[in-house]
Amino acid sequence: MAKEFLTDIKTLRERARQHIENGAVTEGYKADRQTVIRLLNEALATEIVCVLRYKRHYFMAVGIHAQAVAAEFQEHAAEEQGHADQIAERITQLGGAPNFNPDGLLTRSHAEYKEGETLVDMIKEDLVAERIAIDSYGDMVRYLGNDDVTSRRMMEGILAVEEQHADDLAKLLATLDPTKKG
Repeated sequence: MAKEFLTDIKTLRERARQHIENGAVTEGYKADRQTVIRLLNEALATEIVCVLRYKRHYFMAVGIHAQAVAAEFQEHAAEEQGHADQIAERITQLGGAPNFNPDGLLTRSHAEYKEGETLVDMIKEDLVAERIAIDSYGDMVRYLGNDDVTSRRMMEGILAVEEQHADDLAKLLATLDPTKKG
């Protein structure tokens, strides 16, 4: 049996004219907006904490491998900042306010801010944070499902980058600390 388009064009046009002040949030939006905004603000805090940690690691990297590892830290920091910007934009599209307030940033973030003393410690802390983001963002993707496809797709894209970061860091760790090979 062929699946039919669910809404006729006349109804779509009529619904689009209702509540236009809601912008991108139409009647077709099925998720609990306040819950999604809260989750996205948690993801925003996570990204900000990751930016800060990566930036510190970039500036604190020392040793024979520091230049290559610092470049990786800098690249990851820039990508995490891009994620934060994407998430903040989506929060505003949903009629929310992105929470950049430093008060409570660490309690909103899923990842911790652990500095690490050595280059290997820094890589380990960043890898742990990426693994936390992977799990929490995977949970968000599953929660959003088909109720907020746009936020789900955004989080899927961010999740893919976080997985790449974790892979990059695991390879660096294996290079610098051969006892940690899988």
